[in-house]
Amino acid sequence: MNVLVINGSPKGKYSITLQTIHFLERKFPEHSFTVLNAGQTIRAIEKDFTKSRELLLGADAILFSYPVYTFIAPCQLHRFIELMKADGVDLSGKPATQITTSKHFYDITAHKYIEDNCHDLGLNYVKGLSADMDDLLKEEGREVAEKFFAHFLWCCENGIFEKRPARPSNYNQVAATPCEEKAKEKRDVVIITDNTDENSNLARMINRFRAALPYESRIVNIAEYPFQGGCLGCFNCAVSAKCVYKDGFDEFLRNNIQTADSIVYAFAVRDHSMGSRFKMYDDRNFCNGHRTVTVGMPVGYLVSGELSAEENLRNIIEARAEVGHNFLAGVATDESDPDREIDALAAQLDYALKNKYVPTQNFWGIGGMKIFRDLIYKMQGMMRADHKFYKKGGYYKDFPQRDKGTIIKMYLVGALLANEKIRKKMGNAMNDGMLMPYKKMFDQMDKKNK
Repeated sequence: MNVLVINGSPKGKYSITLQTIHFLERKFPEHSFTVLNAGQTIRAIEKDFTKSRELLLGADAILFSYPVYTFIAPCQLHRFIELMKADGVDLSGKPATQITTSKHFYDITAHKYIEDNCHDLGLNYVKGLSADMDDLLKEEGREVAEKFFAHFLWCCENGIFEKRPARPSNYNQVAATPCEEKAKEKRDVVIITDNTDENSNLARMINRFRAALPYESRIVNIAEYPFQGGCLGCFNCAVSAKCVYKDGFDEFLRNNIQTADSIVYAFAVRDHSMGSRFKMYDDRNFCNGHRTVTVGMPVGYLVSGELSAEENLRNIIEARAEVGHNFLAGVATDESDPDREIDALAAQLDYALKNKYVPTQNFWGIGGMKIFRDLIYKMQGMMRADHKFYKKGGYYKDFPQRDKGTIIKMYLVGALLANEKIRKKMGNAMNDGMLMPYKKMFDQMDKKNK
């Protein structure tokens, strides 16, 4: 087969992910691998899609290769997918898969994003390979990569692909309507949008939200920001906390957005995501590294489009809030009753700001932060700004090996439970012992209430 590798990394030939492709070239010499450096040359591809179309049409199979950036693929690959769809190139029936490298931080949402878009393009999708950054340097990692591609070839030969989801659309956009302007208190709520159509329903949703919100608000339109480009993955900011680009976005982000009391994102659903412009904004937030600098800030979303049909995008929205330890005040859409949902979002945001409400993190937040914690601890020599932030914030204090008291206690409990006679004599003593701290707390509360 002639396999077209769409390299979504902005590093081009220096991509770590691409090295797995070079490995497969050597392991499967009977197949040819053609690399299209979509991530690195996206500006040129925007001007002329001709060469990309020729490569796509001439391919027997398509393989997306990219590093995971901020829950999904790099913005450059987002843009390439937009261009593929806009061109209308017919890829129906061609097999496709993907290879990513990451620290497994939400690689699942990145893979699902590509899978959903493969289905849109009529491609026959086979589950991809999610590798760690250095897997290829290990014997086990090389074996897994080889077996992955052998399985891909087997699926192509036998016509076994992921089931294409049925997407019956019930979406009928409901227009948001104006409402009475509420008196404004002195707080700063920033609304980030890429909307360029003042007559769109998204614009009406924004206008109603600003009127219903009892606080001052302002709009930051990232469609108008002079970005020089998407994140390059150069890690210049890892040491200096300064972006290599000279467009001033890092300072703009810190001084004009992260200083707000709350952030609300307003977008229209595009290609199972927030669109390539929002993805560029997200990726460029890496000037903050892995630092959750907006902890405690309530966030909300105004979404135009059929969000109910976008499970992966809904997961990303919730996961972003959980990892950042932000209260997700609501997601208002224009699918059925936008006015009620917008007003509810404004009310929840008001409550969260007045009561400083920040719920505990769930698995998505805690799991994501533990991946970051371990990564930064090992790479502290390079990621100095991150390490300083994690150290100051006490993120390293929950290493399990440091809780020696609990470890020793569990050894003692384990020894007791291993003895059948002792276990029988204990009866409910263990359960009572576990509840003792709570009983003590309730006793103290009861005394105070008397």
